[in-house]
Amino acid sequence: MNSSDCKLGVTNIKRKRPVEDADESSGFRPRVVYVIDMKLLFETTKIPHIKNRNFVVDHLIESYKLKQFMEICEATPATEDDLRWFHASNYIEHLKIERNIDDDDDDNYTDENDSEFGLGYDCPLLKDTFGFVCSIAGGTLTAADKLINRTADIAINWAGGWHHAQRDGAEGFCYINDIVLGIQHLLKVFNYVLYIDLDVHHGNGVENAFAFTRKVLTLSFHEFEPGFYPCSGSVNDIGLGKGKYFTVNVPLREGISDSLYCAVFNRVACAVESIYKPDAVIVQCGSDGLAHDPIGEFNLTHEGYGQCVRTILKWKKPTLFLGGGGYNIANTARCWTYLTSIILDEEISSDIPDDFNYFRLFGPDYELRVTPSNRKDMNTSEYIDNIVTTIMCNVKNITENSMS
Repeated sequence: MNSSDCKLGVTNIKRKRPVEDADESSGFRPRVVYVIDMKLLFETTKIPHIKNRNFVVDHLIESYKLKQFMEICEATPATEDDLRWFHASNYIEHLKIERNIDDDDDDNYTDENDSEFGLGYDCPLLKDTFGFVCSIAGGTLTAADKLINRTADIAINWAGGWHHAQRDGAEGFCYINDIVLGIQHLLKVFNYVLYIDLDVHHGNGVENAFAFTRKVLTLSFHEFEPGFYPCSGSVNDIGLGKGKYFTVNVPLREGISDSLYCAVFNRVACAVESIYKPDAVIVQCGSDGLAHDPIGEFNLTHEGYGQCVRTILKWKKPTLFLGGGGYNIANTARCWTYLTSIILDEEISSDIPDDFNYFRLFGPDYELRVTPSNRKDMNTSEYIDNIVTTIMCNVKNITENSMS
């Protein structure tokens, strides 16, 4: 694949009929649900390092007038029983402990057991932590409900995608694993679920949850370098027990750009989808793989992410799109707004709307595009060929017989 394969430039806005007005004569038009409400937005501001990111994302989507093409759905907070589908009871009970939290105090850890549950450092205590995790989990469960009830073909929850949380504790800015809960919810109706993780960090919490099962295949594209968090996701990590070969990791080196990333994604993801034949798909679209992210070390643009999403949409499976990482606020908003336009098949202007509430964040060019940096790509042809060859050999073991 050459670089032109990933060129998905934005052009002048072109309006189409809203989703509800589409009919069979216009071809397949997926019903798209966007899960969002003020409570969910306010709760996400509690997460360290992302501040008002989801407000910026939502306002940019609205400024491009994309909401008219989606059903807007408020999130129903998860219940304690919902959380216990995956998370340990003692962890849930610890989250329920009421604390006096001072926003100006960095030393809010008053319980000696906090560190046992991963609370501290990158996951500090929050005001009403239990209410927070119920909101975050509820957004993804609400989106999954829409797919289960067949009232939507595609569901979007950019406030979700917290893939590091473990069964018994918080980790990596993630207090609750809404993805695992969403997948478990989908399994009530769908026999096989494919989980795709585009975050620059390995989706370790989700992988660990489903390492022993064939009902869920986890596919993670991530940076894998010595010392790079979470230091997991080797190409040789392929699942355990009956779940052997149903974990697929694509460990990449720093600096990868759109053309190579898209080529690897299309080859691996399409092979997995073709062999596994999932009934539903969940995609974590963490945008910390974008160029200029303060934490990630990839060199991707919105167009690279867009090519991956276009590939997934061609499968025409019930699909849930989630957010995740992304610590350059403006670029994350650019990327997720662009992905929303692709999901809706709506072309949008490259110019940021001048009535956008956070317009000044997008200077000096005030454009939707994310430009690559000069970071060197450390992924050699030999390295990529070796990991892809290994993955393809493993994927061949996923057969119809092995899934029974």
